Amino acid sequence: MSTVNGTITTPEKIDFSSDQEIRWCPGCGDYSILKQVQTLLEQSGRRKEDVVFISGIGCSSRFPYYLDTYGLHGIHGRAPAIVSGLRSVRPELSVWMITGDGDALSIGGNHIIHLLRRNVDVNVLLFNNEIYGLTKGQYSPTSPEGAVTRSTPMGSTDHPFNPLALVKGADGTFIARSMDRDPKHMREVLARADAHRGTSLIEIYQNCNVFNDGAFEILTEKATKPLHTLFVEHGKPLTFANGTRGIKLNGMTPVIVDTYAGGTSLDDLWIHDERDPYKASILVRLFDDPRLEGAMPRPFGVFYVNDRPTHEAKLTAQVALAKERKGVGDLDALLKGQHTWTIG
Repeated sequence: MSTVNGTITTPEKIDFSSDQEIRWCPGCGDYSILKQVQTLLEQSGRRKEDVVFISGIGCSSRFPYYLDTYGLHGIHGRAPAIVSGLRSVRPELSVWMITGDGDALSIGGNHIIHLLRRNVDVNVLLFNNEIYGLTKGQYSPTSPEGAVTRSTPMGSTDHPFNPLALVKGADGTFIARSMDRDPKHMREVLARADAHRGTSLIEIYQNCNVFNDGAFEILTEKATKPLHTLFVEHGKPLTFANGTRGIKLNGMTPVIVDTYAGGTSLDDLWIHDERDPYKASILVRLFDDPRLEGAMPRPFGVFYVNDRPTHEAKLTAQVALAKERKGVGDLDALLKGQHTWTIG
């Protein structure tokens, strides 16, 4: 907001769209994600100069070209290293990392777990289409077992990653999931992630209509979506199928119950608490627990939030402490160490 002659005025809307031709296949889910990110940035009131998008390699990683901000198209899997360095020296910027299931979880797997454990203040959007799209249809770390692709003509024998289970195991401080075909929900989750201080990671189911079309169809089509999706909200019971079914915890094991015609009361259902790390560990595996396979709906929303100090805050504090102790440090002594030997 600004004031002109004592009158509060609304700032002019900033268009974050770049002048670059968008080179994604017609019908790709990436268009939907781009639109929601642009809308969020326009609503944020930020200056273009204060926003940076960093990506690795893949269809998703073309993202920085299509936003009129600072950005860098990095190399395969190394975006976490780049954003870590940028945040360390420019903590005032809004930094976003764009990656895919192949870029983040294959060659970039080592990098992303350390980004998460360090809690670098960056928004990570992980586009998951369960395939390598840019290199023309090979199976990826999230492709289901048995997936027939150009590199697995007889079906994949690999067990796939559950991305959010990996994020939880690496002590991620903001864990969420959305989908390309639910733009309203996606925009709400993006706003939550942007407000979080620390590494926020959103897994976004994104349809690759060329090499893996319909991978998430059961979760997006009107006829099947109510029975197979579960949208969680903090403080609210876990219900799906238009409220006719719910999830209850039997000890620490989730079970499906009816919530109509004298069925289970809503008060008896699992109440979502996004600050509970134990229930979050169950929630991220709700659809792939072998004991529950084929029975549980797939959850979407914000699963877990933790306000752990960020990497930059701790680093800045340490630098400030070093400046206070100016003259005390001795680099030669540090390199020499406490135990040395003279030989000969």
